[in-house]
Amino acid sequence: MTENIQQQLMAKAYNAAVRAGAVILDIYKREDYHISLKNDQSPLTIADRRAHETIKEYLGSTRIPILSEEGREMLYDERKNWELFWLVDPLDGTKEFINGNNEFTVNIALMSDNEAVAAVVYVPYISRMFMAVKGGGAYVKENVTASADSEADYASIGEGLISLPVATKGNEPMQIAISRSHNTPETFAHIDAIRSCVPDLEVVEQGSSYKFCMLAEGTVDYYVRTSNTYEWDTAAGELILAEAGGSTVAIDSGKHLAYNKELLNNPHFVARSKYCRI
Repeated sequence: MTENIQQQLMAKAYNAAVRAGAVILDIYKREDYHISLKNDQSPLTIADRRAHETIKEYLGSTRIPILSEEGREMLYDERKNWELFWLVDPLDGTKEFINGNNEFTVNIALMSDNEAVAAVVYVPYISRMFMAVKGGGAYVKENVTASADSEADYASIGEGLISLPVATKGNEPMQIAISRSHNTPETFAHIDAIRSCVPDLEVVEQGSSYKFCMLAEGTVDYYVRTSNTYEWDTAAGELILAEAGGSTVAIDSGKHLAYNKELLNNPHFVARSKYCRI
C-alpha cells in the first residue's frame, strides 16, 4: 500500500467516524433508543444500527470489505482470505450510551494481513479523535465536532495534532483502568495481586475503548479485562496504544491479540501505557 493510498484511507476512516458520531449524538439527545438484545445478551440500540449504516455507506466507496459488530454473522469462509478489510465497532460502549454517562466511542481500524495499519477512535460527546498509523505514531485531535457531512482531507486532519503519550512518566499513585460495566471476580483478584506489590494504586472505572486512549495519553497506566470482548472492541485502540509506546497482551499466553480468527472473541488481556512500571 502506497503512502498516498494509506493517507486517503485514513481520511475515510476519520470522516466515517465523525459522521457516525453525529448520528449517535442525535439519537442520544432524544433518549428513544429502541433497545433489543443480541444473541450474547448484550444490548443493541437504534444508534448502533444507524451508526453501522452510516459507516458502511461512507466506507463503501473504498470497495474494501467491512467486518462490523453489527455484521458479525459473516461466515469465516467469506472473510478468512481477506488481505485488506475494515474492522468496525460503530458504537462501542452501548451500555454506557444507554446509561447516559457519555462514555462511548466509534472504533474503525484498517486491517492488512490481519494486523491494524491505521485506526481511529472517536469520542463524540467530548469531541476528541484519537488516531494512529502503523509506524507513524499516535495522536489526539481536540474539538472534532460530530458532523453528518464531514469530508475533511488528510492535510486538514493533520492540523493541530497532539503527539501521544502526553505524559512523560507513570502516574503516582498508579492508575489502573477497569470496565465500568463488565467486570468479573477475576478482575478484582488481578488487581488485588498487583496491590500486594503496589499498595497505593487507584482504580479508574471507564466505559468503551476510551480506556486504550487514556493509556495512550498516559492518564492511566494499566488496564485489565477479564470479561468477553470482540476483535472490533480492541483493534483500533490496540494500534493507537502501541504507536504511543504501550502494549496489549493476552493474560494466558503473553502474546499480542490476533485478528480475523474463526471465532471473533478476544482472550482476557492486559494493556500497559508506555511508562507503566509493572
